Amino acid sequence: MPARLPALLPDGRPRRLMALSVLVNMLGWGIYLTAGVLYFTRSVRLPAAQVGIGLSVAGAVALAAGVPVGHLADRRGARGVYAGTLALGAVAMAGLCLARSFWSFLLCASLAAVAQTSGPAARGPLIQRYGGDRPAAFRAYLRAVANVGISVGALLAGWAAQTDTPSAYLLLIAGSAATWAAGATLVLFLPAAPPVRSAPGPRWTALRDRPYLLLTVLDGIMAMQYRVLTAAVPLWLVDRTAAPRWSVSGVMLVNTALVVLFQVRMSRTVDTARAGGIAFRRAGYAFLAACVLLSVLPGLPAWLTLTLLAAAVVAHTAGELWQVAGGFELSFALAPAHAVGQYQGLFGMGSGLGVAIGPVVLITLCVEWGMPGWWLVGALFAVTGLLTPAAVRWAEREGEREGERTTANPTNPAN
Repeated sequence: MPARLPALLPDGRPRRLMALSVLVNMLGWGIYLTAGVLYFTRSVRLPAAQVGIGLSVAGAVALAAGVPVGHLADRRGARGVYAGTLALGAVAMAGLCLARSFWSFLLCASLAAVAQTSGPAARGPLIQRYGGDRPAAFRAYLRAVANVGISVGALLAGWAAQTDTPSAYLLLIAGSAATWAAGATLVLFLPAAPPVRSAPGPRWTALRDRPYLLLTVLDGIMAMQYRVLTAAVPLWLVDRTAAPRWSVSGVMLVNTALVVLFQVRMSRTVDTARAGGIAFRRAGYAFLAACVLLSVLPGLPAWLTLTLLAAAVVAHTAGELWQVAGGFELSFALAPAHAVGQYQGLFGMGSGLGVAIGPVVLITLCVEWGMPGWWLVGALFAVTGLLTPAAVRWAEREGEREGERTTANPTNPAN
């Protein structure tokens, strides 16, 4: 057992504090993700249609928060800004405990979405500072930790769903507020990360970096894969196949377990920007294979359906592992040191948009259209993966030119 501890616990007090903060915070987020809708409809007594509209509006509002919050973390110090995003989440969850109308729900849900979206952007400079030679690998470790926290939160939410009383839901949301507050407190024990002086030029450099913008768009398209297993597959299995209903939960359990076990290992092999581009290409092929397997499930006997479903989930999760590892590496390796938070915020915006539009696109094409829709979505993922290495080469060329310009004109006024 002692020989395995380094793989389970990161080296150094700052990394362990960050991991513990993420674990505690994501436990609360897992509660909210799983039980939030039930709390709004069965405890606050809001109509389901209003809840859907409110959560969509909250997600749209949150998309714009990443870049400015990341920029603030670069310029004012990432520790305080990151702790502030977690404190905002605690306030939002506490407010939801008191919400009794659509407008109070909308306000608090929007604050929660802003906190969740902007937190990774504010955390980016901390990962860059304390992540060692491979900050992307440490980011992958934190993702595995986050998945553990979300899974535990989902299990707790299952207790509330089984109990199905307003007090049980209220207790969980209050507990979620406490985990956000605890996460913020843990972050304050980190060593201070000093602000970074800006480079000459425009303030919003990330928005002017065309290769990075293209990579953000490509990652956003790939990010629709997060909704394949959570939106398209459940409806596909229940409405079109002979798979037993429990297989819907089995899909998520297998996916989560594989992410926890292999995300860090996968990220160790993706250690350059070019390797990140190749990882995206592999991810595209894996997603295509998964979509083809899922498309042929209708009409098959239950045992064969489950066999091919298991193969599809493994293929899809392999694609997810490659895409995430590649995205982490690209988002850090191609971001200038003076604007890591801003660039992380932009990259997260692309992913957030992909996750937001994913259900509509996937349900329309895959569930309603059927087999041709699955093939089209798989082809979209594959083409996106094929385009990414070329976009990476463009970004590297532009980075080299920018380095030459900076060397020729070495002034560095503060912004």
